[in-house]
Amino acid sequence: MLRRAGPSLRHFLLERNSSAGHSSCSREAKMSRPVRARRLEGIDKNIWVEFVNLAATYSKVNLGQGFPDFPAPDFLTEALTRALGGGNHMLHQYTRAFVIIIEPFFDCYEPMVKMAGGTPVFVPLRPNPPKDGKLMSSADWQLDPAELASKFSERTKAIVLNSPNNPLGKVFSREELGLIAELCVKHDVLCISDEVYEWLVYDGKQHIRIASLQGMWDRTVIIGSAGKTFSATGWKVGWAVGPDRLLQHLRTVHQNSVYHCATIAQEAVAQGFQRELMLYGKPESYFVQLPKELQQKRDWLVQSLDGVGMKPIIPEGTYFLVADISPFKSDVPDVPNSDEPYDSRFAKWMVKNKGLAAIPLSAFYSEAHKNNYTNFIRFCFAKEEATLKAASDILQKWKQKKTSS
Repeated sequence: MLRRAGPSLRHFLLERNSSAGHSSCSREAKMSRPVRARRLEGIDKNIWVEFVNLAATYSKVNLGQGFPDFPAPDFLTEALTRALGGGNHMLHQYTRAFVIIIEPFFDCYEPMVKMAGGTPVFVPLRPNPPKDGKLMSSADWQLDPAELASKFSERTKAIVLNSPNNPLGKVFSREELGLIAELCVKHDVLCISDEVYEWLVYDGKQHIRIASLQGMWDRTVIIGSAGKTFSATGWKVGWAVGPDRLLQHLRTVHQNSVYHCATIAQEAVAQGFQRELMLYGKPESYFVQLPKELQQKRDWLVQSLDGVGMKPIIPEGTYFLVADISPFKSDVPDVPNSDEPYDSRFAKWMVKNKGLAAIPLSAFYSEAHKNNYTNFIRFCFAKEEATLKAASDILQKWKQKKTSS
């Protein structure tokens, strides 16, 4: 549902008509005028198009894109089969404010805000490396309370929160959420809470909904995803939860912009949730089993990266981890005054020369801040053991070559 926000048809037509010129102009003059809204300028570049093509061309192991290469659970695909053959024919029918975005952020947030006519305002999570020599955790990336408060004003209409966070894997603590909630209430600001990784938390961490904090239910829209919940990212089934006074507007946008939704997949997801409700908290629950399996995969990739000196940042949630590539700068020297961030050039070099695909962290920052954190790349560990082993083999060969050279 979050992906559907955008300008109305009326606004588009008004802009198009105003850009077409007066009726007395010639047809040629009208056709020569641009019809694209200025707010869309600069958001047509897409990191996924570029790196998907690179991965398809060069990579042997793709740890860049966030999709599991293991199947969705049997009970979910069986539910889809039942929905397909269940005889219910109705399942086949139709069914410029400031917005604060916390960096790093999933890259679609910024263009969504701009397409809706808003102005994005960015506030970063800042790393505080541990002093004991241990590996950094995603919990070590924190908001500065004073800096966050300074971003709120009378023009602020919303804040986008992503916990657990993609790409860092940070799970916001109750104290951090409380700080955000206090500012939202104080300034009468809405919270769009992207919680698609809500079930994927590790090491005994707890996912807390900001809507559960005092004063937040009436001003929060929660976004969920069956793709992340049930490891079926291709189904593209999601949901929004919140008070009716907010959801009624979301339903209006959705009804007038989306004309296809996989109703059968929705039925299968509903059955999946019914199963999980009966098994909630029990060992055989998928919501219990999946994070345990993914935590093992996370630890495997952490050991592989740490073993070759890539300095992984241990994620508290999601199926991504970020690694510091500074020790490998001798392999891919920096280019002074380059417009392209170093991590982007590094990731391209790695997939072309080593066959290992990852995503540069700078892709998750605004244009103004892309060059602030250019020594990190993001890996996905929601992969089969064979895939992770292949990645580990590539890293080990790379290390051996560096050692012998």
